[in-house]
Amino acid sequence: MSRRVVRQSKFRHVFGQAAKADQAYEDIRVSKVTWDSSFCAVNPKFLAIIVEAGGGGAFIVLPLAKTGRVDKNYPLVTGHTAPVLDIDWCPHNDNVIASASDDTTIMVWQIPDYTPMRNITEPIITLEGHSKRVGILSWHPTARNVLLSAGGDNVIIIWNVGTGEVLLSLDDMHPDIIHSVCWNSNGSLLATTCKDKTLRIVDPRKGQVVAERFAAHEGMRPMRAIFTRQGHIFTTGFTRMSQRELGLWDPVTQLEAWGVCPGDWHHGRGARRPPPAGHAHLDRAGGCCPLCSACHPHSHPSAQFCCVACRSPRWRPQPNNFVEPVALQEMDTSNGVLLPFYDADSSIVYLCGKGDSSIRYFEITDEPPFVHYLNTFGSKEPQRGMGFMPKRGLDVSKCEIARFYKLHERKCEPIIMTVPRKSDLFQDDLYPDTPGPEPALEADEWLSGQDAEPVLISLRDGYVPPKHRELRVTKRNILDARPPSGPRRSQSASDAPLSQNTLETLLEQIKALREQVQAQEQRITALENMLCELVDGTD
Repeated sequence: MSRRVVRQSKFRHVFGQAAKADQAYEDIRVSKVTWDSSFCAVNPKFLAIIVEAGGGGAFIVLPLAKTGRVDKNYPLVTGHTAPVLDIDWCPHNDNVIASASDDTTIMVWQIPDYTPMRNITEPIITLEGHSKRVGILSWHPTARNVLLSAGGDNVIIIWNVGTGEVLLSLDDMHPDIIHSVCWNSNGSLLATTCKDKTLRIVDPRKGQVVAERFAAHEGMRPMRAIFTRQGHIFTTGFTRMSQRELGLWDPVTQLEAWGVCPGDWHHGRGARRPPPAGHAHLDRAGGCCPLCSACHPHSHPSAQFCCVACRSPRWRPQPNNFVEPVALQEMDTSNGVLLPFYDADSSIVYLCGKGDSSIRYFEITDEPPFVHYLNTFGSKEPQRGMGFMPKRGLDVSKCEIARFYKLHERKCEPIIMTVPRKSDLFQDDLYPDTPGPEPALEADEWLSGQDAEPVLISLRDGYVPPKHRELRVTKRNILDARPPSGPRRSQSASDAPLSQNTLETLLEQIKALREQVQAQEQRITALENMLCELVDGTD
């Protein structure tokens, strides 16, 4: 008689709870553009939402503490001449956000810590390189000022925002519209999905597709793909019958349960596995079977056996083609694209469908069936978009492991995921060291071939966002590399370095001027309001 044993997991009892009404953000006109992006981006300081705006595209940026009803005249970030399609906060500077638009441009903005009096209309830099609309943005996880964009021209461009230059352009890899792009943990690889139903793993610096899988999901609807911390690929898509499904793929190795051994390829989780008992590896070009000594070339990579004579278990000689999924699960029938949000610290993936009223979450482990259903958070109203807070912005004192910002038609509602614990002490098992705001590499170092894991920080004492850091853009001048044309002049008195007292005096004057400008802006705003009231009264 077999007895069913409940799987042991510290995340089995994770539950979601919507925030109270006074902690929501009311009266926000969320964008109605038909584009499969999240329409929301959040970091430990700000909440950004793409909104409806006349005469172009705009998004609103709110401090997290500014809950309640938002004034209809609250300043927006405007500058695009067409609707904004995607926004993304820089992981290394909480005051910098990038926006992509239907007008084919990408703009990078510096958001001040104080509330501006007028709309922000001047970006730090405008990046122009796409010939059609730009719908996907993603910052590099470890390199400073490296931004990826993908457009309707089927081109992926990687920018150095600090100089405004194009680092890499991937032109000929995707024959159709790109649906999603995701970096791996150290930013050395990309996982992309395309309208041609092909899942690709790309090495951007080599400009090569290192692995690909056609029809990972057989439906024609958009597919999404993300990297997991084990190096696997988690995908969401549709079947031929328009049922939504999820999949987990191992692009390097297959499981020994299918008679596959990784051979000379590293797992990424430890040492190499030995071959199955009683079997040896064949070389890549072909060889003799260790059981029957039949000499032959290797079978097709999708075959289950390496030897057609004795049908001995095969190992995959071409690990750049991942054929069979590690896990594949059908979910339900709906038209909404499933947006996956992955927490590498807990290895939990949250699935939020546009138009759905629920968030389903799964834990990814090394034990069958590998993708374990945990629970579903349900609500009454459908979601038009979703924002996902980075781990460093969570409240560790309440055992909060995830926080979402659900977009309704006219408001944004926080949803908190919590692991119930009785102790008030810091829970080390829930909060391992997590990526912090400091970059591990510069853009030039990454481009030269260096890789580095994210710089980790501890959340034991909570996380305090750093003070405002300005992003400086330096345009490189080709004339700087040329020698001076005239004789070198001697150093004048004006070239001498400033003293400490002079610098302090200048800084005080600049501060006073800024305060004076802010006071004048407030006075002008008050006078404009008075003028509007007088005009309304005369009408």
